[in-house]
Amino acid sequence: MRAVRVLAEQNMVSYRMPQSLMIKESYPLPPYSTAIGMVHAACGFTEYKPMKVSIQGDFASSVQDQYTRYEFSSKMLYEKGRQNVLMQKDGHNYGMTRGLGSVELLTDVKLILHIIPEEDALCETIAHGLTYPKNYLNLGRWEDLLHIDDVQITDLQEETVKEDRIQLDCSAWIPEKIEKTLQQTVRLSFTPSGTIYRLHKAYTISNLNLRNWHETVSARYAGRQTVIGKGGRLLTDRRPITIKNMPYAGREVIPVFPA
Repeated sequence: MRAVRVLAEQNMVSYRMPQSLMIKESYPLPPYSTAIGMVHAACGFTEYKPMKVSIQGDFASSVQDQYTRYEFSSKMLYEKGRQNVLMQKDGHNYGMTRGLGSVELLTDVKLILHIIPEEDALCETIAHGLTYPKNYLNLGRWEDLLHIDDVQITDLQEETVKEDRIQLDCSAWIPEKIEKTLQQTVRLSFTPSGTIYRLHKAYTISNLNLRNWHETVSARYAGRQTVIGKGGRLLTDRRPITIKNMPYAGREVIPVFPA
């Protein structure tokens, strides 16, 4: 099985949780839909290309910042004292509220992505699109620039952990299906801790131009140093990472958790 491996960095970024309101909280890693959307934008795909993605990485810290927040609706008429911005169109007065909001930002993010397209022949297209994107790439918000350090097509193999255990060198999304397999095969030698999230992956556009999410993934945010003991079966990447400041640099085996 082939995959496109991407090593990337971001200075400050927010992978917004859709359910957060007063403070826009961030996921600790980009959700699957965000990573897949970035790949489609980089390659210029105009229709959905099914793919699996493994997402791993770390960040140095999180901070809060403020931003200008706008609240409006196309049918919201202006009410003096309720909205502070008056907009006029076709003889009607519409209202908008402008104020301050808070957003959580992750700093110094490092990412390892493995992209596995359903159609294997797309590996070259995706690798070329990520290496020579038509526009600057972002991951998260529009202004969250993505700096790509390396793009490689690599071979993945399913193997059993034999002599030595595997210890995660950075955090990772571990999908529920993979976690159940590991718990059955290595039991006490795999005791991940961390919050389980339901992450969006794919959507369709309704007649009202709204997103209908039809594929979500239940995945655990497994922390660094999570151990996968002898006997565990999982996909691995044995192409070494040579960039020194990246997780798994110099390591022989990189675990992969696609969803």
